[in-house]
Amino acid sequence: MSSRRNTVAIVDDDPRLLESLADLLESAGYEARTFSCAGTLLAGGLLDLDLLITDIGMPGTDGFELRDMVTKERHDLPVFLITGRHEIADQGRARESSGFFRKPFDAQQLLAAVEQALHNQEGEDES
Repeated sequence: MSSRRNTVAIVDDDPRLLESLADLLESAGYEARTFSCAGTLLAGGLLDLDLLITDIGMPGTDGFELRDMVTKERHDLPVFLITGRHEIADQGRARESSGFFRKPFDAQQLLAAVEQALHNQEGEDES
């Protein structure tokens, strides 16, 4: 059994949210990597990531586009979408992700969803 911490990437153009989410995830024992745009995440590669959390409404590549690109390269990587725009929250495209959260979201619910997604992923890796 490995003692490696699970790595969660966070992509958002709001530096305050990046810092807040990174602090939350690290306090729960995860390694958090923050990115201010999709291009920076993609340039670094996806192989060592265990989960991705991305904002939907970002300039350039939005969260939907990023999710679609990531899914082509790493179909097994859970992707959570977050948004502050409630009209987006009701779209079917948002529901196609591993997790979906409206801002402001409950930190404990997000951590529980991250834990569940990683647990499910580990179960699939063992089969």
